[in-house]
Amino acid sequence: MLAALSAYRFLIGIGIGAEYPAGAVAAAENTEDPGIKSGTQHMLVALATNTMIDWGFVISAFTPLVLLWIFGENHLRIVWRGSLALGTIPPLLVLFWRLRMHEPERFRKESMKHVGWKDYPVWLIVKRYWLRFAAISLVWFIYDFIAYPFGIYSSTITTTIIGDSAPLTTSLGWNVVINLFYMPGCIIGAVLVDRVKPRMLMTISLLLQAVFGKGTGFAMSGAYTYFATPAHIAGFTIMYGLFLSFGEMGPGNCTMILASKSSPTAFRGVFYGGAAAIGKIGALAGTWAFPAIIDRFPAGPKQDSGPFWIGSGLAVLSALITFFFIPEVSEDHMTNEDSKFREYLTANGFDVSLMGLKYEGMIESHIAKDKAEVEEVVRDASSEENDKKGTETV
Repeated sequence: MLAALSAYRFLIGIGIGAEYPAGAVAAAENTEDPGIKSGTQHMLVALATNTMIDWGFVISAFTPLVLLWIFGENHLRIVWRGSLALGTIPPLLVLFWRLRMHEPERFRKESMKHVGWKDYPVWLIVKRYWLRFAAISLVWFIYDFIAYPFGIYSSTITTTIIGDSAPLTTSLGWNVVINLFYMPGCIIGAVLVDRVKPRMLMTISLLLQAVFGKGTGFAMSGAYTYFATPAHIAGFTIMYGLFLSFGEMGPGNCTMILASKSSPTAFRGVFYGGAAAIGKIGALAGTWAFPAIIDRFPAGPKQDSGPFWIGSGLAVLSALITFFFIPEVSEDHMTNEDSKFREYLTANGFDVSLMGLKYEGMIESHIAKDKAEVEEVVRDASSEENDKKGTETV
């Protein structure tokens, strides 16, 4: 069964791997349309991407709990099968919506879809963007290396505190509460990101995640002995939740904003998709490494608190990479980046007239023109019919 579920996850990953960057990039590009209010561009990206993902974490944790309430612990087969079945509904709804979508105007103008491989300016792109791509990808790798294992194993951690004798509903319930702490972080981060700017907010949040007071990060390890008891499970959940919340306020929101807006439209999907794929490799590596990391620490409280030390150290490393190697993203950054990229290509001998979806644009233009002509004929016919009726009445 485990092998079958792993195979299914692989197939799901192919679909999500295509939709994930395309959807995030489309959301980012639409935030710079003329009708968007100034000072809300980055917030809209955060709300459309990371906030929705975090709601998915909460709902995915809550769904098995509800099914467990309904069917009980004697029917766990229904619980896990029902959880997977309900997970198919959102993608099916998105499918119908996506089939009706058109390419954004920005992509039609700046795309390199029709540039042949011989003419494609690969070296020029690598020379200009390799450093920011490497930095964003590494930060995303580190963040997912921390975030996904801490989220996946949250129920395991709470179980070690409340004990194996506690009902499964209790463990799943605390897991839902922990996942809910993602939400304040991503929402507060969305509100702040346009004011503080993505790179700076990400740097500050990572440092807060690592060294916040006596509660989370490095200090979480010191406080773990106190909190790791059934009597203090609520306090542990709050401190653990703050550790996750600061992660969502900064890197959770800002990695997506930085990845989607740090490159020109011509290859934005590839840039974002590559960085996201490296991030998910970090999630895979962290998930597999998490049990081994725990085993390396001495038995007892240190064994469970050890990952917090490593997570905090990686947060500091990620903050340094963000601050020194990732450029800041300001308002209307994609529009300015497209202009600078065209100037850069022109200065290096590339023919920018090859850019754009000219053929598709011509087809849509003709369709629109034909539609307008048909509507005009219908109006004329309707007008003639009305005139005829008026004459007959007279």
